[in-house]
Amino acid sequence: MTSGARSKPRLRDLGITIGTLPTGPLNAITDVPGVRVGLTTIIDGDGPLEVGKGPVRTGVTAIHPHEGSTFLEQVPAAIDVLNGAGEMTGRSLVEEFGLLSSPILITNTLSVGAVHQATVEWMTEQHPEIGPREWVAPVVAETYDGVLNDIAGQHVKAQHVRAALDGATSGPVSEGNTGGGTGMLLFGFKGGTGTSSRTIEIEGATYTVGVLVQGNFGALHQLLVDGVPVGREMAATVKQPGLWPGQPASRDGSIIVVIGTDAPLSERQLGRLCRRGMLGLGRVGSTAGHGSGDILLAFSNAADNRVPRWPTGPLLASTRLADEWIGPVFEATVDATAEAVLNAMIAAETMSGRDNITAHALPHDDLLAIMRKYGR
Repeated sequence: MTSGARSKPRLRDLGITIGTLPTGPLNAITDVPGVRVGLTTIIDGDGPLEVGKGPVRTGVTAIHPHEGSTFLEQVPAAIDVLNGAGEMTGRSLVEEFGLLSSPILITNTLSVGAVHQATVEWMTEQHPEIGPREWVAPVVAETYDGVLNDIAGQHVKAQHVRAALDGATSGPVSEGNTGGGTGMLLFGFKGGTGTSSRTIEIEGATYTVGVLVQGNFGALHQLLVDGVPVGREMAATVKQPGLWPGQPASRDGSIIVVIGTDAPLSERQLGRLCRRGMLGLGRVGSTAGHGSGDILLAFSNAADNRVPRWPTGPLLASTRLADEWIGPVFEATVDATAEAVLNAMIAAETMSGRDNITAHALPHDDLLAIMRKYGR
């Protein structure tokens, strides 16, 4: 298991930047004040697949939207779907109330049930009123890691979920083969967990937009980096073996995008952020294929807009950014989403999994050579 700071290369370490807006100090979703991220990585065994035994290449990621309890202090939120071949529990509640009332968990496709149950148990321990007089519908999302992982073995257990929830911090976020992204692929290369942020100023106020992705999608020829057709160039010049004999290194796959901000936005405006996140996915080459599960969640943890579970009166006051000033927030979301996906690829390392299938890391030298060819 791992949870903690990163030491892996990132896109900007290679001299490549996306957009013109500045990042936060960590260039991570944890630049949004109060946001905390925990990662549990599970790697065990090698060789032939034995369902229930391994090899295991999976994990779980937990995101707390602010420094306190999201159950007690709910935050405005929205969920939108680019292509729906995936799962995010709790969606109907978020859509009905426009509020998020639990941490956000991300794992593999067949472990959603286990993570949901463990999250309910964790929350009931934190808040004994859940059950006797309150209820909760946790948000748990997934992408598929069965290429490398014994996914049917369902190796994510309650202790892994608790470790991610309890170990979440506001510091750097470890990327690549970490957390729920441990066994994921991107554009035929190794993928996984990635994050990025942008800061913006609006009429003298500074706000942060942060994005965390669990990326597992794309065919090589689709990959774009800052507008450069890197995937097409690599397809012609870089030897990229298939994952197993006769299998091309490409797939529909899926992605979960979590967008957090301290800008005071309503659930309607957060829905607009989700759709701008889709533009960010397009910037790196996503076409949201038929079998792809592309689900985006956006929340605002602005203190004035949090909704107490038990209001003291019938009226609630809130502040929101006027739509006429929201443009920079959109730009920040697009750029941070694109960079988060690329950070996941840059940080990811070559990994062998079940049946000795190997997902190769994106070759940094070849990437840089292609970028130079295009004057970047």
